[in-house]
Amino acid sequence: MAFITASWNPLGDAFYRKTELYEMSWSLRDGLRDSLVAAAPYGGPIALLREPQRRSPSSRPQLEIYSASGGAFASFPWKSGPVVQLGWTVSDELLCIQEDGTVLIYDLFGSFKRHFSMGQEVVQSQVLEAKVFHSPYGTGIAIVTSSSRFTLATNIDDLKLRRLPEVPGLQGKPSCWVVLTQDRQTKVLLSNGPELFILDNTSCTVVCPSGLSPQDGSIVHMSVSFSYKYLALLTDTGHLWTGLSTLQEKLSEVDTKKTTVPKQMLWYGCRRPKSQQPSVVLMWDRLLLVVGVCNETIQYPIEDPCVLVGEMDGVRIISSSNQELLQEVPLVCQDIFKIASMAPGALLLEAHREYEKSSQKADEYLREIKEQSMLGEAVRQCVEAAGHEYDTNTQKSLMRAASFGKCFLTDFSPDQFVTTCRELRVLNAVRDSSVGLPLTHTQFKQLTLQVLIDRLVYRQFYPLAIEICRYLKIPDYQGVSRVLKHWASCKVQQKDLTDDAIARAVCVKVGDSPGVSYSDIAAKAYECGRAELAIKLLDFEARSGEQVPLLLKMKRSQLALSKAVESGDTDLVYTVVSYLKNEMNRGDFFMTLRNQPVALSLYRQFCKLQEQETLKDLYNQDDDHQELANYYVTASYREKRLEGRLSLLQSAVDEYNKAKNEFAVKATEDEMRLLRFQRKLDDEKGAGLLGLSLQVTMETLLSLGLHKQAEQLYKDFRVPDKRYWWLKLKSLAEKEEWDELEKFSKSKKSPIGYLAFVEVCIKCNNKYEAKKYVSKVTPEHLYGIITHDLEGAADAAIERRNEAEMGAVLSRCSPSNSLVIERLNRARAAIAKK
Repeated sequence: MAFITASWNPLGDAFYRKTELYEMSWSLRDGLRDSLVAAAPYGGPIALLREPQRRSPSSRPQLEIYSASGGAFASFPWKSGPVVQLGWTVSDELLCIQEDGTVLIYDLFGSFKRHFSMGQEVVQSQVLEAKVFHSPYGTGIAIVTSSSRFTLATNIDDLKLRRLPEVPGLQGKPSCWVVLTQDRQTKVLLSNGPELFILDNTSCTVVCPSGLSPQDGSIVHMSVSFSYKYLALLTDTGHLWTGLSTLQEKLSEVDTKKTTVPKQMLWYGCRRPKSQQPSVVLMWDRLLLVVGVCNETIQYPIEDPCVLVGEMDGVRIISSSNQELLQEVPLVCQDIFKIASMAPGALLLEAHREYEKSSQKADEYLREIKEQSMLGEAVRQCVEAAGHEYDTNTQKSLMRAASFGKCFLTDFSPDQFVTTCRELRVLNAVRDSSVGLPLTHTQFKQLTLQVLIDRLVYRQFYPLAIEICRYLKIPDYQGVSRVLKHWASCKVQQKDLTDDAIARAVCVKVGDSPGVSYSDIAAKAYECGRAELAIKLLDFEARSGEQVPLLLKMKRSQLALSKAVESGDTDLVYTVVSYLKNEMNRGDFFMTLRNQPVALSLYRQFCKLQEQETLKDLYNQDDDHQELANYYVTASYREKRLEGRLSLLQSAVDEYNKAKNEFAVKATEDEMRLLRFQRKLDDEKGAGLLGLSLQVTMETLLSLGLHKQAEQLYKDFRVPDKRYWWLKLKSLAEKEEWDELEKFSKSKKSPIGYLAFVEVCIKCNNKYEAKKYVSKVTPEHLYGIITHDLEGAADAAIERRNEAEMGAVLSRCSPSNSLVIERLNRARAAIAKK
């Protein structure tokens, strides 16, 4: 315990410690001198731009990007304009802000992503200072120009530039300034000599910090906390004022005894859970000073030039040789490791040590904890403290002590123990210098596991990311599959491998992993200019709906159409055909469809409903005379003018002749003759026949009494005798022209027989007329008559004195037909007597 606490330094009620994170693996010839340095929080990357003001084309500045442990990610000469400031976005993208207001964005490996400008006015006046800040709205940039004007962009991903009001009396840049986020508004707090101003969207206001005397001097440095809740102001007399960022409440005022301006000043501990006190860290050339709100300080000597990186629970101190973490000792660690501590966790840790020595003191310590009923609390303290320790041996000691203690608990829940074990293994893996992510347990919880996986993937540590996903049993679609998708997207960009080699590697590695879309990987390959590789990758995509859009984008229309047809999805085929129609000229479009019969058939169906003219062009293209003729016939029904209909029908006749369809030729010519006949009668009689069918035309003529004209149609169009007799029979009966009907029946032998005459008369309720035709009905049709009219059939049988007919009628009678039965029996008896 004494060894652990040897590096602790008290500050008020808290202790601070420095933990060595890495011996930096980089090799910096001149250290961090004459370099712009930007390091991202949460163990993020480090960017260095050596001699940024060098302007000689023959000797350009060098931009270098490293991991937190000093591992090289990228290095390239800076060929753009002079850089004022470097910074990192929340997604670990590097921002390079130039004098002309242009902001260039690079990824972790030095690949250029995009750029934007802070406005035309900035180009003319040049940037003097710039700051990169993070807020709930995203990553923002604030600049001040040589014209003493401030410009803000609160979110670079949704760029909206705001030019803030002028500051009275400001010449050039202010003494110092910071960006604040208050009440959902981004503001600038700046010092100009003895005066302090707040700039918002519309106004410039003079402010005065509570409790800061004018005798303390002018403000030369300021710093705001992570949460924008606290503010620190340093005057030229060395007084450090700390308070709320609203300037309405002072926390402390400390005389640092330093009148020179520090290189860096930042807040520490204002977002750390259970922090005993916020504090401010200041750095000069040879001194690091920690100032607490308790008015006490801690001094650490510095040998090499350093850079401070503010973290939510500490400060990273980066030098050319090593990297350390300065942090407040967590309260639970103080309780366990503090000398002569009697906290439950401390007693449990000591009990386990004695147990490993096989000493009976272990039992004494356990009894003492149990007597206080604090064994559960002791286990919890050991587990929590293990999470806050960076040294693996200390982690193991604490977790073994917790494991030892939980054996004596009957209702202990192992969830926290198991979770902490797993998380520490993950953290120890990513903290390794080969990876270079020195996250504390508190940072890990804030960052979340999902973001940690994203950062490993972004750094291309794919095997480690996959192992972590499997170890923590993350669902495939959130874990392994997502990692594989990113790996494959990077794999297709490797220029030293052939298309076949990459396609095989992706197929072997990805397989049928759920959530991985080969079409997305192929799209990435296409973006990189590797169209053939994209096609090979699309062959692995099981969903045709995902293949086709990319093939169309790649102008592989034939292949896209083939894939759509193979899928059996008619909607997909229609989509491709519609796309091809808009992209190709008409001839090429039709030729493409001819090679795909299924697509051609579907397109014809579509044209029948939507685009009739296109359908005609299709038939013409294929010399399909039969279908073209059918098209003309169909089109004729939509034509209202007779001349137009006849013209279309004549075109149909010509096409049917070419198709050698004699029946269709004859039928179409008959249709034309009928139309002309109908028009003639319409003109002469006003019959309204145009467009009616032959049968309906004849029915109409007969109903109008135009028997001669109907007879003419009957002869001209060789209407079958039976059809014509039926039509005339019904027409005469409906008009009750019984004399004409009788004449018609005697005109010649009826081709439809005489049963029809009887039935029509009965249907018209004229039994008298029906009797005229019963005698002409053949015996085999007798049952039909009987079924319809038993009385009439009986009368006819009695009149003809035909016993067979009488018997037939009697067989159809029921008891309710007693009168008919009686009449027939009397008639049969009379015949028998004779």
